[in-house]
Amino acid sequence: MQISDYSSQAISTDLYDKNGQPIDSHAMLEKVFGLVGEAGEVAEKFKKILRDKDGIATDEDKKELMKELGDVLWYVNSVGIYLGYSLEEIAQTNLDKVLSRKERGQTRGSGDNR
Repeated sequence: MQISDYSSQAISTDLYDKNGQPIDSHAMLEKVFGLVGEAGEVAEKFKKILRDKDGIATDEDKKELMKELGDVLWYVNSVGIYLGYSLEEIAQTNLDKVLSRKERGQTRGSGDNR
């Protein structure tokens, strides 16, 4: 699957008009809160694996984590589209950033513009 195919099919499941959503619209806020919530679910699953299974993830645990990561991806895609960016643009911009950090030896530390 190409990332653009995922993006267009995934956004087709959104309930709102995808074009020109203001940053404070109900639709945008729902997507941002959804993204935070799904990221929290990923963290919660990891916590339970650490707490209850001494950090040993079963194949089923990994499948459940993959599902949650897919939900995160859905929300990233949606927020990006609402902002006017494709998932490809988001991925490329991130890749450019992290590769630049690697090239400059700035992979540690904090801040987006290091």
